[in-house]
Amino acid sequence: MQINDIKKNKSNKTSIKVGRGGKRGKTSGKGHKGQNARTGNSGRPEIRDMIKKLPKLRGYRFNPVNDNPTPVNLNTLEEIFENNADVNPKTLIAKGAVSRKSGKVPAIKILATGNITKKLNVSGCKVSETAKGKIEKAGGTIK
Repeated sequence: MQINDIKKNKSNKTSIKVGRGGKRGKTSGKGHKGQNARTGNSGRPEIRDMIKKLPKLRGYRFNPVNDNPTPVNLNTLEEIFENNADVNPKTLIAKGAVSRKSGKVPAIKILATGNITKKLNVSGCKVSETAKGKIEKAGGTIK
């Protein structure tokens, strides 16, 4: 056997490794130069910053700023109440027109959908302008 007959043993050899590790060649998917091309680079996860900005959940809860009132229409009042009846949140709950919100009497706003012919005394409720005009036209009062 002569030296020119000797062949390299290919079983030990793996593919050519170029760049910084991996099998992607040259720059190994890291682009050219710069901070992000260097070893040890790993950006801080963006989700971590968002989590740190959240308030801690130690029993602290926000009270809703815009607690929307429960709407009640005039045609509902026409069906439920008799003439000269007092309309307030407690009577509306008692008649079943409105239900309690987490055990409390909710804020109520009377809207002008429908017509009213009965004289009603409304108190403790917000009333829209057109509903106010219809109630007063029927002879009712709003406090």
